[in-house]
Amino acid sequence: MKLGFIGCGNMSTAMICGILKNNIVDKTDITASTATERSLKTAKEKLGINVTLNNKEVAQNADLIVIGVKPHIYADIAKEVKDVVKPNQIIVSIAPAKTLKWLGEQFGEKAKIVRTMPNTPAMVGEAMTAVCFNEYLTENEKQQVCRILESFGKVEIMSENLIDSIISVSGSSPAYVFMFIEAMADAACADGVPRQQAYRLAAQSVLGSAKMILETDMHPAQLKDMVCSPAGTTIEAVRVLEQKGFRSAVIEAMKACNKKSKEM
Repeated sequence: MKLGFIGCGNMSTAMICGILKNNIVDKTDITASTATERSLKTAKEKLGINVTLNNKEVAQNADLIVIGVKPHIYADIAKEVKDVVKPNQIIVSIAPAKTLKWLGEQFGEKAKIVRTMPNTPAMVGEAMTAVCFNEYLTENEKQQVCRILESFGKVEIMSENLIDSIISVSGSSPAYVFMFIEAMADAACADGVPRQQAYRLAAQSVLGSAKMILETDMHPAQLKDMVCSPAGTTIEAVRVLEQKGFRSAVIEAMKACNKKSKEM
């Protein structure tokens, strides 16, 4: 299968890294378009794939086309490549708020459309991607798409009405986690821990905690209680987090994220 990426920004690059790392296709079977000569050179040097400044070239030669540009550019891209898109090609969107219906109207009647919401941990093979399909993909084509998405992480097939609602919990959430890790490392650094060690200690703790949820099937509250000894250090930290509105801040941030995604 030949893959094409229209746009080669952070998300497309993360996806390509995961695909190549897991040998889903060869470098020679991936073509990406970029907006400038500078970004073209960067993509070529970093990824070793075929690159071009011509979006139509990507659309003409790929079996599966990922539209990896900002949401406000989608209509322009569709107008540009619509005439060269063939009925058997699969078009994958990674943009919030662009519905299957809207994408179908842009790319033509009976176009095979897939909506996804991946995240940047694709770069290390640990993405979380939500996906939904329109009615024109066969079961075999759906499996092919999922196989590609699973090459750089986990996949959840969801109904389209939920896609925008999960942007804050998977698409955008790595940013919150990075901020949390940075804050923990800053605190450790303030207490004398060398900066790079502080980052490693904080990051591994987050990684291990997430793995416990995924592999033990225990409720997060149960796992939290296991750490909180009576009159101990952890419960004191939890008390302060609750006092400062830790949970409420996360919830409100995520609600704001979802609201913004629906306005785009």
